[in-house]
Amino acid sequence: MAKKESYEEMLIKLQEILNNLENDELNLEESMKSYEEGVKLINKIYKVLDSYEAKISIIKEEKEVEFNDGDGDK
Repeated sequence: MAKKESYEEMLIKLQEILNNLENDELNLEESMKSYEEGVKLINKIYKVLDSYEAKISIIKEEKEVEFNDGDGDK
């Protein structure tokens, strides 16, 4: 089973792709393949960020409820 790439690993891989595209040493076919791989990586990165954003929203809501429950209305 393939190991799932971490967010940081995906960013490093994306930077490598960008460096390869910028150095002009790839032919057109290789450039297109690298570009496609980069777009796929960006989509994965966005999914990870969306997941983290959703988790943060849930945690934030839970903490706001806890704070409001203990507001001292005694």
